[in-house]
Amino acid sequence: MTRPLHLAMVTTFYPPYHFGGDAVYLQRLCWELAERGHRVDVIHNPDAYRLLGGSEPTRPGHSHPNITIHPLTSRSPLFANLVMQQTGTPGPFSRQLASLLERNLDVIHFHNVSLAGGPTVLTYGSACKLYTTHEYWLVCPTHVLFRMNREACTRRTCLACQLAYRRPPQLWRYGHLLERCARQVDLFLAPSHFAAAAHRERGLDVPMVQLNHPGPQPAPPAERNSHSPPYFLYVGRLEYLKGVHTLLPLFQRRRELQLWIVGTGTQEPELRRLIGSSSNVRLLGWTDHRELEGLYRNAIALLVPSLCYEVQSLVPLEAFQQATPVIARDIGALSEVIAASGGGLLYRTEQELEEAIGRLHADPALREELGQKGQQAYLAHWTPEAHLSRYLQLVDQLLASRSGPTAHAAASPATSLGSTGDTP
Repeated sequence: MTRPLHLAMVTTFYPPYHFGGDAVYLQRLCWELAERGHRVDVIHNPDAYRLLGGSEPTRPGHSHPNITIHPLTSRSPLFANLVMQQTGTPGPFSRQLASLLERNLDVIHFHNVSLAGGPTVLTYGSACKLYTTHEYWLVCPTHVLFRMNREACTRRTCLACQLAYRRPPQLWRYGHLLERCARQVDLFLAPSHFAAAAHRERGLDVPMVQLNHPGPQPAPPAERNSHSPPYFLYVGRLEYLKGVHTLLPLFQRRRELQLWIVGTGTQEPELRRLIGSSSNVRLLGWTDHRELEGLYRNAIALLVPSLCYEVQSLVPLEAFQQATPVIARDIGALSEVIAASGGGLLYRTEQELEEAIGRLHADPALREELGQKGQQAYLAHWTPEAHLSRYLQLVDQLLASRSGPTAHAAASPATSLGSTGDTP
């Protein structure tokens, strides 16, 4: 990359107006680009966050002189967002989005655009276009492939599922709008092999390569707190599909083991009821990143009990940063992270979970070995520097193909850029 780029990021959620990992990833990407002199415009929809139940942030988002934030706003937020959800178009935001994207940009990078213009926003602008599949919205109306909010989706019951989630069916999904709009994107980026395969299997025929999400910046060496009690750690949203409740029977049966839970979400009241008087299970709520680093570092292991198909979870990478191993359910992209790093153990049944926890609790040397493997894999493949290098390489190749005689048609990255990214 020989010159600074001007990029626009289009997304529904961006910190501090967000619920989870996709917005955290995007903020890290924007910051890394800005630190290297690139200009980044972020277009997001804070009203969508509020309408979906998000509490008003108590802390301002981080700022950088090379990052400009453009919130989509409307005098009638409910109407504006319902129009987008139902029609698949930007609706009242059309003019604002056109003014921001129909400019002399180098790259337009789409993220979760469900309430940031819908599929039609993919047709806006003439810059090089990327789309990251942070979730399954392109092939799943509920975004998460979690059928009836009960189990990972193995067969399509989309209409009934939308009603179970209390979401109005989207008529535009029954036509060819998405297919037409997706053709305007030069390259789709999938954070895992599993995510790429899940989209292909459900009919999304587009040029797609794998580009893993990165973890945080490498941390300076720090010693574990020898006075900390031994505990296992969960970090993430407290929602049914994340599976936190599936950990409780084991820890209520094994009172000598401690479980510390970091996060907030709609399942929190139910979890408090299930925990009851169990003194070995602690709900810590939200913590800042410095405190969280210490929690990762001193834990025996991070537990990731997701019931859904994670596209790619960031929390295992955060644990690996601190040389802490991971015990994860063998589902979706979680399996890839553990297999690629050697930094943890996988389980499918409660018995296998108990065996994995028992092994690491009883064997500090095994905990150290797995943690070191995870950290080595993180440093080799999942740092922001490694991710940004691959990201800019893809952008360079797309811009070069755009400048050639065949222009947009030349960007056929399924063959010209290969089918995989930075998998270890």
